[in-house]
Amino acid sequence: MTVTFVSNYINHHQIPFSNALYERLGDDYCFIQTMPMEEERVAMGWSVDVKSLSFVRCLYEEEARCRQKIMESDVVLFGWTGREDIVAERLKSGKITIRISERLYREGQWKAVSPRGLLAKYKEHIRYRKKDVYLLCAGAYTASDFHLIGAYPGKMFRWGYFPETRIYSEETLAAMKKREKDEPLQIVWAGRFIPLKHPEYMVKLADCLQKNGYDFRMHMLGGGELESAIRQQAKMTGVSEKIEFYGFTQPLKVRDVMERCHIHLFTSNYLEGWGAVVNEGMNSGCVEVVNAQVGAAPYLIRHGVNGLVYPDDSYPEMEKLVLDLFEHWEERKEMGYAAYQTIVREWNAEHAAEELLRFVKGLAEGRVDPAVSGPLSMAPAISPAKMYAAMIKGDLK
Repeated sequence: MTVTFVSNYINHHQIPFSNALYERLGDDYCFIQTMPMEEERVAMGWSVDVKSLSFVRCLYEEEARCRQKIMESDVVLFGWTGREDIVAERLKSGKITIRISERLYREGQWKAVSPRGLLAKYKEHIRYRKKDVYLLCAGAYTASDFHLIGAYPGKMFRWGYFPETRIYSEETLAAMKKREKDEPLQIVWAGRFIPLKHPEYMVKLADCLQKNGYDFRMHMLGGGELESAIRQQAKMTGVSEKIEFYGFTQPLKVRDVMERCHIHLFTSNYLEGWGAVVNEGMNSGCVEVVNAQVGAAPYLIRHGVNGLVYPDDSYPEMEKLVLDLFEHWEERKEMGYAAYQTIVREWNAEHAAEELLRFVKGLAEGRVDPAVSGPLSMAPAISPAKMYAAMIKGDLK
């Protein structure tokens, strides 16, 4: 079976999954990159030497060959490509095609009523609702958006991003997270310093923890338009000595810092489609505190079991969860180990590749056979307004 994955560019969040497919398919797997990476991502340390990856082809360097590959492959996966013409050409062929998408309506589902928008969605998605076309939902809110416009009925499945998975022995993981009574709790936050990610929440939280007399150290990794203002805010608030700023940091370094930390906070709002650092924090054995509006949260986190979620981008609710962690750390710290298990047992590139190949084999034989849980399981179309309540109840079916 030949499988081709087409997306704008390959990065460290996609390489492990591509490597896993290449290990299983060899030259029958190909990743087609449709455009060079943006300079901002390169500056963040995301750049990849595509020439070092034997399975990568660049559409902008050999378009004819790439288009031929897309048309001839048994199965094609399309992420965001910026080239709907090549997607449409494949869709018209009637061959098995799988689209991978984050949310359609991040800023609100009211946008679904736009006649112009609906026409575009009809051309790209709705008219193929009865064809051999399937949707992998890279985020828990995606299915609700597509359900709203009547696309992919009964053909939407859980998916996500699968950064590198690190495997630790129980002894190593315990040593990484060990904390003596007189040592501070280590908190990590990683991301771009932009409004949707709320880096200012961390300074506010540091001020709260300091005023409550808790011993902690905060690590903020990343840079961006708000970095200077956040550093100044920390200085003015009197918490500069409690926060270490790293600036733009290579992905491997981010993971190294996470390994040394006990708590990972992810404070992005509803504009965050997935949030791969949640995977990374969980894999590092951190106790996660995540805004429920983030696409990864409902798929990865079981509230109170392997992490914590708070509603509606609410700083006060997030603060309550963190204060409770500090007050009851010994009772809560096992959530970090459970988070690690979630990643190494199910939400990782190797398992996703196995499930995908099992799934597409079924499609080739004329059956749709979703996974029981995790990647390729059925994606429930839960509205954004009801998602947090569903998470708290553990009712995400």
